[in-house]
Amino acid sequence: MPFPGFNNNKKSESSKKEAAGEPDPDEKISKFAGGSDAGNEVAGESGAGSAPPADEENPSPVAGEPEEAPVLKEPAGSEKPGEEPVREPSEEISSPAPEFQITEPEEAFVPEEAPGEITRETPEEPSGSEKPGEGSVREPPEKLSSPAPEFQITKPEEASVPEEALEESARETPGEPPEEKMPGKEEEATLAGAEEEKDDFSHLKTQRKKKPGKALVQDEKKAFLFLKKKIETIRLYDFEIDGPLVEPVLPEGYTLIDEYWIHEGRSKVLIGKNPETRLDEYHLYEPKLSRFERELAERLYEDMRDVLILTDEEILEKRESVLMEKMSNLIHEYKVNIDDEALFKLQYYLLRNFLGWSRLDSLMFDPNIEDISCDGSDIPIFLYHRKYRNIRTNISFDEEVLYSLAILLAQRSGKHISVSQPMLDATLPDGSRLQLTLGKVVTSRGTSFTIRKFREEPFTPIELIEYGTFDVDQLVYFWLAIENNKSLLFVGGTASGKTTSLNAVSLFIPPLSKVVSIEDTREITLFHDNWIATVTREAATETSGSRIDMFDLLKAAMRQRPEYILVGEVRGVEAQTLFQAMNTGHTTFSTLHANNVDAAIHRLENPPLNVPRNMVQALDVVSIQALVYRGQERVRRALEIVEIAGIDPGTGNLRVNTVFEYDPVKDVHSYSGRSQVYSTIMEIRGWSREVMNYEIERRRQIIQAMHDQGIVDYVSVTKIFQAYFINSANVLENIGDLRKAFL
Repeated sequence: MPFPGFNNNKKSESSKKEAAGEPDPDEKISKFAGGSDAGNEVAGESGAGSAPPADEENPSPVAGEPEEAPVLKEPAGSEKPGEEPVREPSEEISSPAPEFQITEPEEAFVPEEAPGEITRETPEEPSGSEKPGEGSVREPPEKLSSPAPEFQITKPEEASVPEEALEESARETPGEPPEEKMPGKEEEATLAGAEEEKDDFSHLKTQRKKKPGKALVQDEKKAFLFLKKKIETIRLYDFEIDGPLVEPVLPEGYTLIDEYWIHEGRSKVLIGKNPETRLDEYHLYEPKLSRFERELAERLYEDMRDVLILTDEEILEKRESVLMEKMSNLIHEYKVNIDDEALFKLQYYLLRNFLGWSRLDSLMFDPNIEDISCDGSDIPIFLYHRKYRNIRTNISFDEEVLYSLAILLAQRSGKHISVSQPMLDATLPDGSRLQLTLGKVVTSRGTSFTIRKFREEPFTPIELIEYGTFDVDQLVYFWLAIENNKSLLFVGGTASGKTTSLNAVSLFIPPLSKVVSIEDTREITLFHDNWIATVTREAATETSGSRIDMFDLLKAAMRQRPEYILVGEVRGVEAQTLFQAMNTGHTTFSTLHANNVDAAIHRLENPPLNVPRNMVQALDVVSIQALVYRGQERVRRALEIVEIAGIDPGTGNLRVNTVFEYDPVKDVHSYSGRSQVYSTIMEIRGWSREVMNYEIERRRQIIQAMHDQGIVDYVSVTKIFQAYFINSANVLENIGDLRKAFL
């Protein structure tokens, strides 16, 4: 599988580089340890020259020449000083013994020793100093009667000898007998077998099966120290020290309008004006890879899948650290030297593809983007930019890569998509909303998707003041209405801010009140302990028995005795249950697609909602949201806030009262001076007009103080609202520094 996010059909560029005299990456990649897929062709060409150099001092015996075979040694003390063990001429070694691995850890049978005889081991010489085929030799007085263990032959030409061992063997005097070890406490013969030590200490896997206890631990410690000394700690990229890895340049004729970093030093966005279409375009630039770096990135990407089998300790570590450590080990195994710039590029692409979103990663991290839309294969991606609105990008996907990306998005969402179920609505781990279609079954231009980005932290009422969606008086109105159990409905068109406003005003809910939220895709986020967040589920099979829709969730919520029910959007028969909940005393918040109050009432009273008019009057407040223009900029505003005042007995129509209205000329909201909600609150609480005005003013001061002090995160905002509900005097005492009110 090619490395994600690359276009591999750039033959003209590579041929130009070869003509310019750039070193052929095939010569570099041939030094790598084995691999698959990317680089196989290179490995096949250089396979003959990749065998390790032979030991000059101990050449391998030629096939067919007579060779002295090892025999069982005499008991300790029977040899003359300076003599080496004598070989039996009965056994011949005609070729270098291949490397063996024990597959069945059966303990070899050792016969009982005769009285007065001692079994001893010859010391293990460093790798490379032994003759091929020689190893540790058994020294019992008679041959073993147990069957030999089962061996598995591996490719002998892949074996390598550490440089340290070669240097040590070169310093030894030829013919000098090895220094003998004194007999140990455990008089146990070692298994015979030829093993050449590898640079990566893979022979420890075999020794794990045949060496007990302390010997194994010591070998593993030696291997760890050796690797630790040989592999230096990988250095991470630092923009301040290393400078940018990308220097983007717009195509010829484009005019630069804006530029900014997404991942500092590694991915940058240039907004340029196309000279032909005269439209703004979004150009994303990432580090460029040479042909050799591309081959190395593909090899790392393929081999990383084999080594990313984590231990219990590694699971607890940061994913980025583990990935960089595995990458460092693989580069060491390849025996390739790369400069820091190439290393930083590889780090970026591996992190992007394993932990990020492939080529979508920078788009997902761009805070200026609201929507990401892919209409099909080989079609540029379109974005909705907060500043430049609908804009075209320089990013596109071919059919195969787009298909794989669609599967990735579905899997990251915890959902399944296939040809039999080619449509999917889901929520990404960061809270973004995903709509996905697979293949050309439903969309003729190929796989398509739309990602509606949502922040991990929701908008707060204070932020909506900064954006101009609401003013302070409107938020005080919502605060008192929610605290006194008034039901709300946010109405507007697509992308008008309905769900954002619903989530923001839900932070006014009193502490410890039981809240149940019901959604198709998870969008609502609250800082509230007593909260049950429910989502619908599509049928896992073709039968409808396992499907759970909003109507099912709403019926279940009615049995949970909630004080507040939050429904993401009403679009079907669940609207009847929602309004029945209003009529039975439950406070409900929801959203509805409509352009004004009349259109909202018309939708509610007609199919498929079919809510009777007598039940609609249980609704208290309707907020009309819209996406409007302010010069060249599109902004979200609450056009009006109206109250359902009941049914006119003469005409049978619903009566409404407009409380706040938006003035598009001055870009301000004005209060009409009359509110049925305020009148109902005064009546229920027994407040006079003066007490009501005093309460409105106190809450207005608190919201204004939060805005002036820059308290915008939803946790702190919620804590202040909850602290006011518990002890309003304490909050007013600390109005100069409201963060002290909840400490």
